[in-house]
Amino acid sequence: MPFTNNQQPTTKYNVYAIGNAIVDIVTEVEYDFFQKNEVEKGVMTLVDEKRQQHLMKAIDMNKSKLTGGGSAGNTITALSQFGGKGFYSCLVAKDELGKFFIDDLKSNGIATNLQYEKLPTDHTGRCLVMTSPDAERTMNTFLGVNSFFSPDYLDESGIKDSKYLYMEGYLVASPKGLEAMKEAKKLAEHHKVSVALTFSDPSMVKYFSKQMEEVVGASVDLLFCNEEEAMIYTNTNSVTEAREKLKGLAKRFVMTLGKNGAMVYDGDTFISIEPYQVHAIDSNGAGDMFAGAFMYAITNGHSYAEAGKLASLASSKVVEQFGPRLTKLEIQKIKAHLIAY
Repeated sequence: MPFTNNQQPTTKYNVYAIGNAIVDIVTEVEYDFFQKNEVEKGVMTLVDEKRQQHLMKAIDMNKSKLTGGGSAGNTITALSQFGGKGFYSCLVAKDELGKFFIDDLKSNGIATNLQYEKLPTDHTGRCLVMTSPDAERTMNTFLGVNSFFSPDYLDESGIKDSKYLYMEGYLVASPKGLEAMKEAKKLAEHHKVSVALTFSDPSMVKYFSKQMEEVVGASVDLLFCNEEEAMIYTNTNSVTEAREKLKGLAKRFVMTLGKNGAMVYDGDTFISIEPYQVHAIDSNGAGDMFAGAFMYAITNGHSYAEAGKLASLASSKVVEQFGPRLTKLEIQKIKAHLIAY
């Protein structure tokens, strides 16, 4: 299948995203770490600052890596690296990590309405990303100032000038974040901008299902989820059952299936996306990368099948390394590979 490009009407931005601004502290731990420190393995857990400080003392900080992160932050960065134009509304504090996060956005060519001089004096959100030997990610997140992200921090002109609004599911855990999601969706619909949502993590649909339903409403234009999230949200026991129920909740959706690739519903038919064989080291950020590559493709004239192929290859490269992001050089190699074949 050739990786073609069909021109679409241009907008200032491909995607306007909202989400929690998080600085990731990525580290490796052994299996017994979770039991010793009473950490629920394989999910994202919100913690207070005291709890996170305790865990940070239990890991080897000298072998840990500091990176820009957050679900939507990783996705909008991927989109930008592929050549898309992104805008990110979020909230950081006027501290060292806040400056680190803003500089990271700028270095990746991402527009934002963050103004360092006007930021609140608080703590920027941070996430301890613990990778176990089975390549599974376990995250303990201290939201910090993210708890105050609200509709006041949205940029209506940014939404209006975009093809898609993209929202991360983690925001439903915060009352103000939930308000921001609902308002952003309302503004997008008013300006006839398509709405995309990612469930982000099984814990979000398990513990915040009612809040997620408030965001989904009658429907969203594009939904990203994995098979576990899909089955939890639809209260089904199989991927086949879940995908049928999802058709009533999203006009189009992508369900990632781990080592089995992904399934794309384009509003008419199901498209099977073949996986790339990899040696998985760290699954952190694979879903974020998939969404970023996919949205870059569909907002730049590519078909859903082509978008799925690009996203599958990009996410396969992420799991072969530690950390949720690829370098710009690696991104260019992925694009060149698909154009060649």
